[in-house]
Amino acid sequence: MKNRCEWCLKDQLYRDYHDQEWGVPVYDDRKLFEFLILEGVQAGLSWHTVLKKRENYRVAYDDFDPVKIAAYGDEKIAELMQNEGLIRNRLKIAASVTNARCFLEVQKEFGSFSAYIWAFVGNQPIINRFESMKELPAQTPLSDTISKDLKKRGFKFVGSTIIYAHMQATGMVNDHLLSCFRHGEVNQ
Repeated sequence: MKNRCEWCLKDQLYRDYHDQEWGVPVYDDRKLFEFLILEGVQAGLSWHTVLKKRENYRVAYDDFDPVKIAAYGDEKIAELMQNEGLIRNRLKIAASVTNARCFLEVQKEFGSFSAYIWAFVGNQPIINRFESMKELPAQTPLSDTISKDLKKRGFKFVGSTIIYAHMQATGMVNDHLLSCFRHGEVNQ
C-alpha cells in the first residue's frame, strides 16, 4: 500500500485528485483559471465538496473558458444561481465573471496568466519538505503578496489562504509530505 498525505484518505475521489493532480505543476492557462475559480468557490467549504461538483462546473461554466465566462450577463448569472449542481452563492458566481475579465487583462499584459503567476516563484516550484500535516501552512508571505497583487488587479475571492491552496493545487509549491509517494514524483 502506498503512503499518501493524510488529507486524501477520505474516499476515492480525494485519492484520485491527490494521486493525479495535486501538486503537479500546471502551466496551461485554462487549467490555471479552472483552479482559480474552484478555489474561490471553495471559500468556507471543504475541497471535497468542490471536487464532487467539479464536473457540474465544467459544464455550467463552458469548460472554464475565460472568454465565454467574461461575457456572462445577468441572465446567465441567474441561470447559474438556479443550477443545483453548483455552489449557489451569488457573490462567488459574480466573482467568477469578474475574475474571468481580470484574467483576460492579465493575459494581455503578460502574454499568459501562466507567465504572470509563475513569475512569483521564479518559474520553478517551491519544494517543501514537510514531515507532518501540522507543518503545512494555510498561507505564506508569498501567498500574501500574490493575493494583494491579484486584488489590486480587481480579482475577487483571492485571499491569501485561497491563493496558497491554488499554489498547492497547481504545483507552484509541492506540499506532499516527505513520506508520501507523490512527493518525489511531482518533482520530476
